[in-house]
Amino acid sequence: GPCYCDQACARTLDCCHDYAQACTVIPCVVSQWSAWSGCAEPCKTTYRVRMRHIIQEPRNGGEACPALEERAGCVEYWTRQGTECQQSLIPALITTGGFGKARKKRAAADGNERAGYCVEFQLVAITPGCLHSHHSYTRWMHYLREGHTVCVECQHPALHSPSQHCYGDGTGSQKNQLLHWQAVGNHRCKGTWRRIRQLDTCSCPSVHSFLFI
Repeated sequence: GPCYCDQACARTLDCCHDYAQACTVIPCVVSQWSAWSGCAEPCKTTYRVRMRHIIQEPRNGGEACPALEERAGCVEYWTRQGTECQQSLIPALITTGGFGKARKKRAAADGNERAGYCVEFQLVAITPGCLHSHHSYTRWMHYLREGHTVCVECQHPALHSPSQHCYGDGTGSQKNQLLHWQAVGNHRCKGTWRRIRQLDTCSCPSVHSFLFI
């Protein structure tokens, strides 16, 4: 009789003698991924999507189709109308406060020095990568400790116009909102903190003093 390619015979052990030739295994074939979409929502930590479609369905026990949708986290800092999102969404880039002395000298020489400000944060979470910084220019990261209060200074040229704020300083954030920071010089050193207050007159201690980049 005719040979039916329904794979059931492989379980019941009564396949036709020419089953393998008549019923060739055909795996699933899918297209290439589409381009990534934009973020699902602006001004939020959400996701973006890319898709692909089935070109050939699997047959005769062929390999099943893989996932047709893939998502990845993303953040967009601009609204659909083209205006900038709240500052609190932008991760703060920080470095040691010792860098500030050289920065102030350069700014004064250029005649661009402006009055800055400082922001106090309480460190909530720190990645282990901060303790694995062995280069001389990353040793300052060892002073980052969960629960400690740190002082971060906003100076020119990190002070952006016309907002007169440093990106990532938490302006507009809600009380107790977790904000993100990233240490410059070691991509494995990052974490979260909570904004405590802004100080218009900086008096940061030397050990726990940092700068916005």
